[in-house]
Amino acid sequence: MTHASLGIALITHNAAARLAQCLDSVSFADDIVVIDGGSTDATVDIAKAHGARVLIEREWPGFGPQKNRALDALATDWVLSIDADEVVTPELATAIQAAIANPRADVYAVDRLSSFCGQWIRHSGWYPDWIPRLFKRGSARFSNDLVHERLVVQTGAPVARLEGKLLHYSYEDFETVARKLDAYSTAGARQRHAAGKRGSLGMAVTRGLWAFFRTYVLRRGFLDGRSGFMIAVFNAETVYYRFLKLAHLNERGNQ
Repeated sequence: MTHASLGIALITHNAAARLAQCLDSVSFADDIVVIDGGSTDATVDIAKAHGARVLIEREWPGFGPQKNRALDALATDWVLSIDADEVVTPELATAIQAAIANPRADVYAVDRLSSFCGQWIRHSGWYPDWIPRLFKRGSARFSNDLVHERLVVQTGAPVARLEGKLLHYSYEDFETVARKLDAYSTAGARQRHAAGKRGSLGMAVTRGLWAFFRTYVLRRGFLDGRSGFMIAVFNAETVYYRFLKLAHLNERGNQ
């Protein structure tokens, strides 16, 4: 029986902090492709040291298109798309290998558990977090969104689930929180502006307050303690600045 090959699709930019741990966790793969956006830290060296094929793409098209570049660079039967701050647990690695050896679906979702400043978050809308990441090549592609991209199943086939956890070290310190808040709000504003959406101060305030309430109360962020409160504030500020920046883009477009 022919061995079903597995490729890892990764995009990076100054991702040295967790990259070695990430790549160690998928060392069972047949091919690893890293699309790097022009890192100035040790990201590229780490990736090459772990046997990855590194392609430099300095022109940033957004998260979705960049991830599709990684997919296009692979020729394996199966693809696992992960981020540089994610780590495949041994249980999940076993489940992945079993799934491609004896597939019961074309697309599989993994159970992602994310951390916030050192705490694993099990509420706040962060968990459970089943996301499709393993798929037969050609059966799925990422949306062209600049941020908050999603995997779109081309065949419309049902998505199966895998045992094990994908550990996501998403916000390791407050500097990362502040940096991502600015980046996500800017990208979100640009994406909405390109779609013809409007923003205003009133929308920024009301949407921001709703984001806090939804995260902290409806999604039980209060059960995550101090981190849950900080996540609710982070979500509120991201939404608030997204609509303020959108309003600014609207004003500039009308000049």
